[in-house]
Amino acid sequence: MNPFNVIIVEDVKLELKGTEEIFRSDIPEASVIGTAQNERELWPLLREQVPDLLLLDLGLGGSTTVGVDICRQVNANYPTVKVLVFTGEILNERLWVEVLAAGAVGIILKTGELLTRNDVQLVMDGRRLVFNEPILEKIVARFRHAVLEETQQTDAMINYDIDEFDEIYLRHLALGYTKEMIANLRTMPFGTKSLEKRQADLVNRLFAERERSGVNATRLVVRAFQLHILSLDNLHADE
Repeated sequence: MNPFNVIIVEDVKLELKGTEEIFRSDIPEASVIGTAQNERELWPLLREQVPDLLLLDLGLGGSTTVGVDICRQVNANYPTVKVLVFTGEILNERLWVEVLAAGAVGIILKTGELLTRNDVQLVMDGRRLVFNEPILEKIVARFRHAVLEETQQTDAMINYDIDEFDEIYLRHLALGYTKEMIANLRTMPFGTKSLEKRQADLVNRLFAERERSGVNATRLVVRAFQLHILSLDNLHADE
């Protein structure tokens, strides 16, 4: 790893000392040219000398939004600076998404292995989306869940012989559309009477014979969700 400069933004003095020690003992190529406990202290440091790496805590002064704002401003005004988040916000997944959107190259959670030489090496080599083990476990779990949902939906479409018009019809029923409104969609080439027949046919396919009596649109939609024919992640309206 080539020598590089780093500024650390951390508002807890004990954690700041620990982070400096990680660089001193494990990453000797790094020169810590400044530390800041808040946004007010950071900007003068950046005006004096632009670092190669900004190690940024998110929970500054009890506020999580400050860290995201700092990341966004650094990315806009100092585009050569790599912003690596080092945070104790181990449960705030929404915050992770926001700071990545703001330009952070990765997130290291203050748990597990903490900040390692390999993490910093990847960032300095130009890698994006650098995470440590705790956050990777969450990402993989979400990925597995998403794949399972997609697989279940695909299987349901096949098992219940659902075509694209069945899916459009059920999806718009779930969104509160009437049959008349669905018949007027550009993607739906059927009139109201045909949709009534389609609904009756769907009831026959999705419900056992003993369950079919009195099934209305609401029960049909609920059943479609239960069978994974419909998904909340794909609940949008056509034109």
